[in-house]
Amino acid sequence: MKLARAGAGAGPLIQGFARGGFRIDDRIFTSLLISPERVDGWAPPPVDQLDEAALGWLLTLDPAPEFVLLGTGAALHHPPRALVAALEARGIGLEAMDSRAAARAWGVLRQEGRWIAGAFYPL
Repeated sequence: MKLARAGAGAGPLIQGFARGGFRIDDRIFTSLLISPERVDGWAPPPVDQLDEAALGWLLTLDPAPEFVLLGTGAALHHPPRALVAALEARGIGLEAMDSRAAARAWGVLRQEGRWIAGAFYPL
């Protein structure tokens, strides 16, 4: 599937899905951490074990992201309450949805110029 690019959001943009992963430029990521400045592959723990440490460099962004867009895989899985509370204590929200929806939301929010981060589990 190819996602259309309507406007120019700065930084990496998820252009579609290919070979079971997320296509960004000429690269395919099975799972990823993404910000307006950077994208990296990611080896996430099970969603129910997700914690701040697993989000790595996303939490070092300056300024901090408005929220982390969490793509939880093929279906929505709720993140641990402890993670939600820890991010809220930092002033960062957490929005969870399935990974395909999160990839589409990433494009829309970046086109709006929103300063967000993303952590996407495999499709």
